[in-house]
Order: sequence, then structure tokens, then C-alpha cells
Amino acid sequence: MNKAFIKIISFVSVISALICLFGLGWVLKDQWTEAKTISPQKQTAKTTKITTNHQLQIAALGDSLTRGTGDPEGKGYVGYLIDGLEKKAHKKFLLTNSAIKGQTSKQLLSQIKQTEIQRQIKQADLILLTIGGNDLFQGGEALMNLDLNNQKKAEQSYLKNINSIYSTLRSINKKATIFHVGLYNPFMKMEQSKLTSKIVRQWNFDTAELAANYKEIVYVPTFDLFELNTNDYLFNDKFHPNAAGYQLIAERVASLITFSEEKSK
Repeated sequence: MNKAFIKIISFVSVISALICLFGLGWVLKDQWTEAKTISPQKQTAKTTKITTNHQLQIAALGDSLTRGTGDPEGKGYVGYLIDGLEKKAHKKFLLTNSAIKGQTSKQLLSQIKQTEIQRQIKQADLILLTIGGNDLFQGGEALMNLDLNNQKKAEQSYLKNINSIYSTLRSINKKATIFHVGLYNPFMKMEQSKLTSKIVRQWNFDTAELAANYKEIVYVPTFDLFELNTNDYLFNDKFHPNAAGYQLIAERVASLITFSEEKSK
């Protein structure tokens, strides 16, 4: 092998090495730039601290999930949540549960204008809320013809109602933390599960963004709780949670609440 050939090989090797290093540097630059330009997701759930030097009251509103449909014990997430909170706070809670099975956001908006419901809201330390499932799934009818345009119209109407609900609740009670428990997809095992999941995630995202505009309104995600092994957490109707499903929701909400004694002045 002559010296000229060796020089050529050496030159090509050096050029190749420089190209590799340049490529690696470019990839790292892209990753670093992306990391700086993509901001972390906003936290929709923060810990709420409640003082325990008075009778603690919870107002529960919404649909069949707050009512506890599907739980043989009849507790639902509200009952299991209160069990956990009472142990944590070493104090009993006073609960008013005005949720109505099958209720839509439009119906809830009408309900919270009632005098007795407003009294319950005004006195509450915590307000629990589930709503939106009936707007979205329409008792299962929406699944018969999954039209994205119709779903978009339904969501726009729902978001308008939710905004009015949030505004009304906050005007009645300016201090209580409102926990709006989010939507899950009970139809994970159906043929159109990818599409239904996409729709549910969009409704959750848009509602959480709306809740973020209000002080002390927390949109609590539940989609991930039911995403895997869905049927293990559903009642026989394959729509409502069973006891285990409600317990998952209760634990998620309970994890956001702490208690403290208010110091005397």
C-alpha cells in the first residue's frame, strides 16, 4: 500500500469523524432547543388546605357519578372520599348530595339557580362536581353515529354551560375549593375506542383550560385511572364505575386535600 493511498484513507477518515461529530452536535442542539421552547404542562391539580376548627361541609352536585350509581354500597366516590377525609381530619363532615342521575350541564345550570341549592353551595367548604358525561355520550346514543362535527357542536354548548356554572358557583361561594371530577372513557374495548378516547381527551383538555381561568376550581383527571383494565373498574352496565372504580376516583381527589388547625389570633 503506497503512501499516497494511506494519506487519502486518513483524510477520508478524518472527514467522516468530523461529519459524525457535527451531526451529533446538531441533534443535541435540536433537543436542547426543543426542551427550552416547549413549556411544561400546567398543573391542573394543586393541594387544597382546609382548616378544621369548624363544622366541615361538602356540597356535591352533578350527575349519576356523584350520586354513586353502580356502587353496591351506594357510596360512590363521594362516600369513599368522605370516609378518607374524616380519618385524615379526625372530624365528621356534613354532606349535601344534590346530584341527579342523567343530568346534563344545561340542567345543572338550571338547578344551581334554586334557592336551596344555592344555600348548600354558600355554606360549603368543598364543592364536588361531576358533569359532562351525559352531554358527551347522550346515554350511549352518540356512539351509534360518531360524527365529529356533531361532537364539536355538543362540546361548544357544554363549555358554554360549564363556564356559566363555574361563574355562578364562584359568585355564590368565593372561598370553597371546587373539584370538578373529569371524564373517563368507559368504551375502551369497543371498535371505535381510539376515536372515543380522542374525543374524551379533548373535552377534558378544554374543560381543564376553562377551569384554570377561575380561582380555586380544580379539574381532576380520571381518564388514566380507567385507561388500563377498564372492565375491572366498571359496573355491570359497562358505563358507571363499580366500587373499585369509585375508590380510585376518591383517592385521586383525597390526595389533593390537606387539613390544618387555624391558629387563634
